[in-house]
Amino acid sequence: MLASLPDTSLRHLWAVSSPRTVPAGQVLRTVGDPAAHLILLLRGRVAAGTVTGTGRVLRFGEWAAPCALDKIAVIDGGGHTATLTALTPCGVRTLPRDHFLALVDDVSSVRAHVLRVLAGHARRQQERLTATATLPAEARLAAWLLDRAADTRSRRVPLPGSQQALADLLGVTRVTVNRALARLRRDVLIEVERGTVVILAPELLELRAHG
Repeated sequence: MLASLPDTSLRHLWAVSSPRTVPAGQVLRTVGDPAAHLILLLRGRVAAGTVTGTGRVLRFGEWAAPCALDKIAVIDGGGHTATLTALTPCGVRTLPRDHFLALVDDVSSVRAHVLRVLAGHARRQQERLTATATLPAEARLAAWLLDRAADTRSRRVPLPGSQQALADLLGVTRVTVNRALARLRRDVLIEVERGTVVILAPELLELRAHG
């Protein structure tokens, strides 16, 4: 991202950023934390993930230096999208958000890099949705429940209105959704309450999500 900047600009960024050494196992940022700084990973490896309300760990990926972490959160200001944990001893510098946004606005090479990263993220999300849509209805439902549980960090997943609304969301009929819910409930993977599905066995539900 910064490779094409002249030395004067790099020295300025070095001066306005703060250094930090992070031991292996330490959390750099927690999901939802304000993204007031862009984390520049200069040395080491970092994992991004979250923990659901049932204690299940979801890992989104790992990144090795040199790279900038969670640019999306810094751009939209909506809080970090994942918990960032050092897998190895890491060396980082934290760049204030306004300096990063100024680079995106003023430097075409930085802007192009950020756009490529965001486009890649959107493409991967679309591929994930496509893969989900091609799975059997029960697997699609299981994947949807797990995604919602991860988003809310709770094993209690509210239904989107009615079973018909859920069927429309998954691209199947209401009868198909009803049967899929009944099978998951029969196998004690979920419990269905009024307007809510409670996930009882997330690991087994994960297996169903893969068809």
